[in-house]
Amino acid sequence: MKNKQNTTNTITFLGTAGARFMVSRQLAASGGIWLDLDDTLILLDPGPGSLVQSTKRKLNAEKLDAIILSHRHLDHSADVNVMVEAMTNGGFHPHGFFYAPADALDGEPVIYSYLKKSLEGVVVLKEGGSYSLGNVSFSTPVRHKHPVETYGMMFRWQGHSIAYITDTLYFDDLNKHYAESELLIINLVFTEPHPPVEHLAIPDAARIIAQIRPKVAILSHYGMHVWQAKPWKIAEELSQRTGVKVIAARDGMKFDLAQLEEG
Repeated sequence: MKNKQNTTNTITFLGTAGARFMVSRQLAASGGIWLDLDDTLILLDPGPGSLVQSTKRKLNAEKLDAIILSHRHLDHSADVNVMVEAMTNGGFHPHGFFYAPADALDGEPVIYSYLKKSLEGVVVLKEGGSYSLGNVSFSTPVRHKHPVETYGMMFRWQGHSIAYITDTLYFDDLNKHYAESELLIINLVFTEPHPPVEHLAIPDAARIIAQIRPKVAILSHYGMHVWQAKPWKIAEELSQRTGVKVIAARDGMKFDLAQLEEG
C-alpha cells in the first residue's frame, strides 16, 4: 500500500496566476491545485511550474493518484508530461490516472504517447460524466463556454462537496450545476467582462457566490487586471456584498477543509 503523506483534507494552491500575461511574466506562480481528500491525492491543471511549485511545497508527485485537466490551454496543461513522469517515478513505478477532455488527447495531444504506458489509464472527460477515484467521486456536470473543450468539476467525499469553476464565459445555467458545493473555487480573470473573451469577471463571481451560497468561496487564477486591483481587496468586497466568506488564494496557500465545519 502506498505511503501517504498525511490524513488531513487539504487543498494547496501551487500558484494563482491565470491567463497568458500573468503566467508568462510569472507575476504570481502558476502550477495548478493539489487536492488531498481522505488520502486520495489529485493534481488539477498542472500549468507552467507545477513540478517546481509542488516540490517547493514538499508535495511528492510520486504519491499522486491522478492528474485531471480541465482544458488544454497552456496555463493549465504545460506541465502535464513532467508531472506524469514524476507521478510514475520516471516510469519505474507505473500507476495513476490522467483525465482530460477529448480535444486535449486528439490531434495535438497534451501528453506524450510513451508516458501513457506508465499510467493505469487515460480517461476522457465528457459533459455529464461521473468518475470514481479512490475515496473520491467527481463529475463534470456541464461543458463550459470557452474556446476549447472545457469542464469544471464537482468533487464529493465523506458527504462533502467542492466545486471547481474553471475558465468560462458566464451563462445562465452555470450556477445550478454547482449548487450543492460547500466550497467553491472560482477562476477569476477579469475585473469587468470583456466580450467576446470567455472568462469570468468580478460581477460574474458575485452572482455565482450569491446564488450558490457555499460555506466558503476561494478566488484564484487571476488575470492582470484582477492582480492590479489586489485580489484580497476584491475578496473582502465580495464577502461584504454576498454575506459569504470569500478568500483570495495566495501562492502556496493550504486550505484545511476542516474550516468548512467551523461556525
